[in-house]
Amino acid sequence: MSHDLHPTVDPTKMGLGRSIAVLTSGGDAQGMNAAVRATVRVGLYTGAKVYFVHEGYQGLVDGGENIRPATWESVSMMLQLGGTVIGSARCKDFRSREGRMTAACNLVKLGITNLCVIGGDGSLTGANEFRTEWSGLLADLVRAGKITQEDAKKSSHLNIVGMVGSIDNDFCGTDMTIGTDSALHRIIEVVDAITTTAQSHQRTFILEVMGRHCGYLALVTALACGADWVFIPEMPPDEGWENHLCRRLADQRARGSRLNVIIVAEGAMSRDGKPITSDQIKKLVTDRLGFDTRTTVLGHVQRGGTPSAFDRILGSRMGVEAVMALLEATPDTPACVVSLSGNQAVRLPLMECVQVTKDVTAAMAQGRFEDAIKLRGKSFENNWNTYKLLAHINPPDVKSNINVAIMNIGAPCAGMNAAVRSAVRMGIIQGHNMLAVHDGFDGLAHGQIEPINWTTVSGWTGKGGSVLGTKRTLPAKFLEEISQNIAKHNIHALVIIGGFEAYVGGLEMVQAREKYEEMCIPIVVIPATVSNNVPGSDFSIGADTALNTITSTCDRIKQSAAGTKRRVFIVETMGGYCGYLATMAGLAAGADAAYIFEEKFNIKDLEVNVEHLVEKMKTTVKRGLILRNENSNANYTTDFIFNLYSEEGKGIFDCRKNVLGHMQQGGTPTPFDRNFGTKMGAKSVLWLTEKLKECYRHGRIFANTPDSACVLGMKKRALTFQPLADLKADTDFEHRIPRSQWWLKIRPIMKILAKYNIKLDTSEHADIEHVLKKMGPLGK
Repeated sequence: MSHDLHPTVDPTKMGLGRSIAVLTSGGDAQGMNAAVRATVRVGLYTGAKVYFVHEGYQGLVDGGENIRPATWESVSMMLQLGGTVIGSARCKDFRSREGRMTAACNLVKLGITNLCVIGGDGSLTGANEFRTEWSGLLADLVRAGKITQEDAKKSSHLNIVGMVGSIDNDFCGTDMTIGTDSALHRIIEVVDAITTTAQSHQRTFILEVMGRHCGYLALVTALACGADWVFIPEMPPDEGWENHLCRRLADQRARGSRLNVIIVAEGAMSRDGKPITSDQIKKLVTDRLGFDTRTTVLGHVQRGGTPSAFDRILGSRMGVEAVMALLEATPDTPACVVSLSGNQAVRLPLMECVQVTKDVTAAMAQGRFEDAIKLRGKSFENNWNTYKLLAHINPPDVKSNINVAIMNIGAPCAGMNAAVRSAVRMGIIQGHNMLAVHDGFDGLAHGQIEPINWTTVSGWTGKGGSVLGTKRTLPAKFLEEISQNIAKHNIHALVIIGGFEAYVGGLEMVQAREKYEEMCIPIVVIPATVSNNVPGSDFSIGADTALNTITSTCDRIKQSAAGTKRRVFIVETMGGYCGYLATMAGLAAGADAAYIFEEKFNIKDLEVNVEHLVEKMKTTVKRGLILRNENSNANYTTDFIFNLYSEEGKGIFDCRKNVLGHMQQGGTPTPFDRNFGTKMGAKSVLWLTEKLKECYRHGRIFANTPDSACVLGMKKRALTFQPLADLKADTDFEHRIPRSQWWLKIRPIMKILAKYNIKLDTSEHADIEHVLKKMGPLGK
């Protein structure tokens, strides 16, 4: 991130006299509408004119009614719709120069010189070609008398910004493309449904997922459901895989497993480049093992349905960044794609990304499979490595004689069990004995500790809540009993999975090291809470599931409000003092305001919000949605806000209130939380194994340095370990929140999309980064 050279630019005037057109092209993906909505609204906010191009490039060529002005209201109620409302089409005409000439003519006539394209790599490559030819196309149009010299001068340069919309996540340089998370939601819904029937009958299920030449969907699905085997094009199975597969399936059955799941990517192939199909695998399993086997090909279900909260937020953030990139572009800046890396918006040169994407295909074709996985990017590589580690169930012959205990602390949340499962399995693979502690520090004090093995945790990834049991009790009052039990059960290391209490509990254990030698063991805290309020991590396990629950409830509430007209809903969300859920749900559900503790508000602000809604009721969008974090203000309670709005809105709108309550802590974990939990669990035990080696002295473990008790957290772009003690300075212990929170920067976006005329800080914008640098050196 760099600082702009001209921070004095007023963002509401940046687009004056400019015109932006937005189009969706190629295969549809959930979340495209969120991107279109944000592009339109932020474009209008900057003072630019914005046009819809209907039916993708076909509409660009056909012109006329296909290119029409977009208004604020025309993108209302589209946030929760799947697919693309403005239509997408494969277009032959645009591939010819004549077609592109007609398209250029249509744009010049409307004075449009900024194009925002939402689509896959093909669509974006097409856009770049269009931009490179632009001056030539204009010269031809002037020659043919289709446009005047004056027209050509006004539109001398075409700016292009791309957003990648594709469920395949096959575009290099981007962590996640728009639609990928929603496609995973559809797949996991199916996997969950299938596992229940498979277990009833002891069946083997083969699931074929989409993704063209990219194995991302298959890989993450396999991680998220604990599949027995996954076939992906980037890494074909070794020679003789048939024997290996049958051996593994038979092994699983012998361990008492009632079902086998095999995930196949549609582009799966063998080492010699021959396709591997689900039917072929079914025949193999039936003939060799005689198992009752079924195949399910998921097909277009994966493209359908409502976008997940993540895809709506991704689309909305990308839309804002795309408009800024277009308005800041000069004739010298290369066409770029906007993308997310970790939780940061980044701009990447379009053609570099396309080149790396092509390099992956070339690497696969030449049998350089290790390179293919590296080129796919860090996130893909991490997923593959975690999958490989957890899939092999051959624990080492040599035991380490190390006992690692695992516990859950605080309120339950979805994804805790996934973290426990992967930590247990990773520990067993490392040769450790794993111990389960029930009911948090209570259980550690009262000896509710028992061995936990490989099969105990099978099927845990998809389970909500906490199977181990969890309590909010902190260790300070039980230090004597806890130290006795650590000694009695000979515990050498501790994994604490939970919310703010897990962090505070960990700190209390570290402080007790002075008095109790038993506490001198390596400790790792994995943040897991719907509130996302643990210092040291941008995300915690469980927050994504809660966010999706709130968002889908808000969708239903908005539908009800749209039916009755002139109705405002006030919805109270959880989160303690942390406004993460209220803010992100506000962005994902299209709320008019979200009241949170971190951003102080007074009666004047409430008045402004009421007036804003009164104005809104004069438009065609006659409904309102207000979110309030449960502890945002001790006096302005949900009831107070409800009463205030009801009184002020008399005769203009009526109000209803909803307190969402504990449903936010329940439900089956989303694909993100399963995957995140799995990676965190595995990484925490690998770290403990290294720490134990460092702390082993004279035949025993002794850990008393600050860096032997850490929080494992997601920071910007990587999973990092930070000493608990170092995080004290950044913690507001009274309100149980970190002092600095990254998502507060996203709040202005929510307000702009709700039509508040506030200042957007454009001083900290994303510079163009280079993909190849980010990839690191490749081993050829």
